[in-house]
Amino acid sequence: MPITLKDDFPAKAILKQEDIFAINDERAKHQDIRPLKFIILNLMPNKIDTETQLLRLISQSPLQIEVDFLRISTHEHKNTSLGHLSKFYYTFEEIRQHRYDAMIITGAPVETLPFEQVDYWNELQEIMDWSQNHTTSTLHICWGAQAGLYHHYQVDKVQYDKKLFGVYPSHLLKPHRLFRGFDDQFMVPQSRYTGLNIEQLKKAPVHMIDNHQAFGPSILISDDDHNIFILGHWEYDTHSLDGEYQRDQAKGMDTAEPEHYYLQNQPMNTWRSHAYLFYHNWINDVYQSTHYRLEDIDGTPM
Repeated sequence: MPITLKDDFPAKAILKQEDIFAINDERAKHQDIRPLKFIILNLMPNKIDTETQLLRLISQSPLQIEVDFLRISTHEHKNTSLGHLSKFYYTFEEIRQHRYDAMIITGAPVETLPFEQVDYWNELQEIMDWSQNHTTSTLHICWGAQAGLYHHYQVDKVQYDKKLFGVYPSHLLKPHRLFRGFDDQFMVPQSRYTGLNIEQLKKAPVHMIDNHQAFGPSILISDDDHNIFILGHWEYDTHSLDGEYQRDQAKGMDTAEPEHYYLQNQPMNTWRSHAYLFYHNWINDVYQSTHYRLEDIDGTPM
């Protein structure tokens, strides 16, 4: 929530330069507040786990948030019951006339396929186009980030020699209000076989927020601040990577043990505080920049 300060309070100008939001007394007296409306396009197989992980993070804000869940209709969902999907999820046709303050597009276990070979690619493209003028901010996660960068800015993915798997240190390249309060170094869980084409990325209207010496940036934001791309998994629980590792081992895959993750053979969560901080910053930013009337949302912040 913003702090209220008089216009001539000395610290106000300094806080403004640091992107810390403060409003004057007059605006505070007349400020209207309503619940924020979020929509989550859940592309993960185990939808209930992902629902819990994301809701845990966005529920920490003092703001009231109403959340809708969206499913792909041109894909057969095998890991979540139709009863659950029918009761708790909308199809795109049911919400295409709606507007939202924010949207989350999750990852999906299809990253080794060319985008055009994903069976729901056409529907996803339509949803991503819709998100540009029906939400104030759209957050893309992991494969969802790669899909968004490819669709919006023609940044393709590149195949790694082996799975990037573990928890890795990263550092901010430049200050940004969504990463206010971050340490100089922070940890990000990664679980992916692909990265980004850096040469194409340099030509895209996005700025890189972080960098890792081995695999490059994992956090990017469009120049208009509408689209946020996070290739890692801050939403992961402590045991998420361990579960993936045990699953791969049971399938006879040669997946290496996740790096920088186990301490004395036990999973260690070293990303939780930054995960909460990022989502808190993002929700606060949406609150400051969205329109009061949902019908006025056109993808352009106030």
